[in-house]
Amino acid sequence: MKPWYVLKRPIVTEKTTTLGETGKYVFEVDKKANKQQIWRAVESAFDVTVLSVNTLRVPGKTKRYGPREHLTPSWKKAIVTLKSGDNIQFFEGA
Repeated sequence: MKPWYVLKRPIVTEKTTTLGETGKYVFEVDKKANKQQIWRAVESAFDVTVLSVNTLRVPGKTKRYGPREHLTPSWKKAIVTLKSGDNIQFFEGA
């Protein structure tokens, strides 16, 4: 799998922002990507040194609109720990 297909988007919330201060960054990744592919993709995309990668699958939720129910899609999340001193700037100057 090509590295640019592995990372879909960064997850930017209050919780992930506080994790970013400790050197951990959260990304939505391709469901078929493994830890080694995520590792290589982050290192090549952001020019940083990765120490560890933790992954988890986020199950879809059942939503209702009137009598109809549908399932939101499942997705995969990766928490990437970087070497101390390395950081990723998602929003410059924010």
